[in-house]
Amino acid sequence: MDAEHSVFILLTNTGTLFTKLIQGYTKAPYNHASIAFDRALSELYSFGRKHPNNPLNGGFVRENLQTGTFSKYPNTTCVIYELTVSEREVEKMRRVLHIFIRSRQKYLYNLLGIIGVALKEPVEFSNSYFCSQFVAEILDRSGIRLWNKLPALVTPDDFRQSDRLQLIYQGKLSEYVPVE
Repeated sequence: MDAEHSVFILLTNTGTLFTKLIQGYTKAPYNHASIAFDRALSELYSFGRKHPNNPLNGGFVRENLQTGTFSKYPNTTCVIYELTVSEREVEKMRRVLHIFIRSRQKYLYNLLGIIGVALKEPVEFSNSYFCSQFVAEILDRSGIRLWNKLPALVTPDDFRQSDRLQLIYQGKLSEYVPVE
């Protein structure tokens, strides 16, 4: 049996106007999803703001808790989940992730995809994702199926509902201290 490893799913609510608009519709407590390969969340990826002050310029981002959008919103609330995976699944995820990293300039934020989720109709464009679609895509392309739906229909709240994810933290993101 392959050695067990973990990846981490971070769900957040920054309280920005954009998240309040989404929350008004979804009624979900968290409206942004990211994936990390370490408990300290030092290697954290998603689709979101490329620059903290510009919500309209979005795409593939490596997020940073100290300097990025999260640092601009110190009252960000979150939940962090741990997903136990095999070494082979982590290797697959990293290969998929490196495709995104290598071509990060060509990726766009899939704003229409969010509307598609609301209509329960997937809106997919090549090189265009929203946050939870991206995280679900990384898992899906690595053979990890948490739901029976397309990544383009996965919401941040779907992660909260998955029984394969184990809650390891809930509270203010700025107060999170990883315990190894």
